[in-house]
Amino acid sequence: MGIQRIESVTYGIDNVDECARFFDDFGLFPVERTDEHAVFETLTGQTLHLDSRPGPRLPPPVEAGPTLREVVWGIDTTQELERLVAAASRDRKAHESADGVHHTVDETGFGVGLTLARPKAAPVTPRPGNALGSVNRWNTALEPITRVRPLRMCHVALNIAKQGREEAVAFYVERLGFRPTDVVEPMGVFLQAPGDDDQHTMLLCHRPDRPGVNHIAYEVPGFDDVVEGGNHMIDQGWREARKLGRHTIGSNVFRFLHAPCGGRVEYAADMDRVDDTYETRVHGTTPPHHIWALRTNRDQEAPARS
Repeated sequence: MGIQRIESVTYGIDNVDECARFFDDFGLFPVERTDEHAVFETLTGQTLHLDSRPGPRLPPPVEAGPTLREVVWGIDTTQELERLVAAASRDRKAHESADGVHHTVDETGFGVGLTLARPKAAPVTPRPGNALGSVNRWNTALEPITRVRPLRMCHVALNIAKQGREEAVAFYVERLGFRPTDVVEPMGVFLQAPGDDDQHTMLLCHRPDRPGVNHIAYEVPGFDDVVEGGNHMIDQGWREARKLGRHTIGSNVFRFLHAPCGGRVEYAADMDRVDDTYETRVHGTTPPHHIWALRTNRDQEAPARS
């Protein structure tokens, strides 16, 4: 089948302590730590690498400051891995590292890695909900979620230049087997990996007209995890990037935070799942960013009463 999921990501960073504290607060599991490097893991075994001195296997950064340097994609079989490595590297250099990852670059200059997927099974237990005629929780009061733990990295969003955007998309579609699910002509292209059923696994966004990391989204079990995870991050002193809401494309509930490694990270839940019968939607104008976003007038001064 081909690419199944994001297997790992690597950021080039300035401050290991700050970035490690951020992802520890975010709920990832620490795996390794040195003065120059930190590794974290999701519940399903994907890894996040934070390098203050990235090695020569990584391409140069596409933007100044801390940023995403490489996304490694996990593939289901050795035969598919060999086929995709050949397709990706037919007009550019590629090399294999000792850990079995084949490294190259995409049209924008982001590092692209290909390796065999190594998923871990993870228990998924969304909170049971109650509604009239659909009762799933009896005689049990809910407790706070004391620690939100992301299940997986579910999608990555990259900013690319407008010039050459067709070639940037074609690299992932024609060589790596992604398919466009939603094409937003003024903004970008949402892409689904062949082994994924999320509405999108990747977004190539040309609206900013400059290369850079936009965000990486992490799936959590449910709506409460999105809310409580974001609240915890704010309590720890991190800055929210976008109010709680539900996207239009993908339908997922979201909450974004600015990340010291570059770009943003997203808690995400309840994304649309689509299969091969889902036809690519082409939007001549950009749909609204969200179906709804949190609003409040609670802190506004109450109007005077006559």
